[in-house]
Amino acid sequence: MQQRTTPCLWFDRQAEDAARFYGSVFPNSRIKAITHYGDGMPMPAGTVLTVAFELDGQDWLALNGGPQFQFNHAVSFVVNCTTQAEIDHYWERLADGGAVEQCGWLHDRYGVSWQVVPTQLAAWMSDPACSQRVLQAILGMVKLDLAALQRAHEGS
Repeated sequence: MQQRTTPCLWFDRQAEDAARFYGSVFPNSRIKAITHYGDGMPMPAGTVLTVAFELDGQDWLALNGGPQFQFNHAVSFVVNCTTQAEIDHYWERLADGGAVEQCGWLHDRYGVSWQVVPTQLAAWMSDPACSQRVLQAILGMVKLDLAALQRAHEGS
């Protein structure tokens, strides 16, 4: 089935660098196409306009549109991880040159917000018997600790 929606990230002039960086973090990733501004366009001719790329087999688009818009917390991308090793990998790679926050959130070097979480989190948070314990554990963490969250889920 064709992917119905594609995230488009607006950068000042870092679209190609960002796409290559994200491709180095996620498996099954590649640059698919790069377009450039032409004469008489808002940026100098030859400047990268868009970069179509795949992250872990999903289509994304990066756009160099200028400095008018900045990334913020209103949009973030969730990275679902099955093991602590995966959490560590994505956390360390995406946070490199960025800023970490509490509860598994970080901003990468381009200002894009990411949430690096265990795949079990949605189920744990929807279970009324343990969601408050899990939430309390998360609130005390920066990078999420899968074993500690499992213990909170189990009430131990």
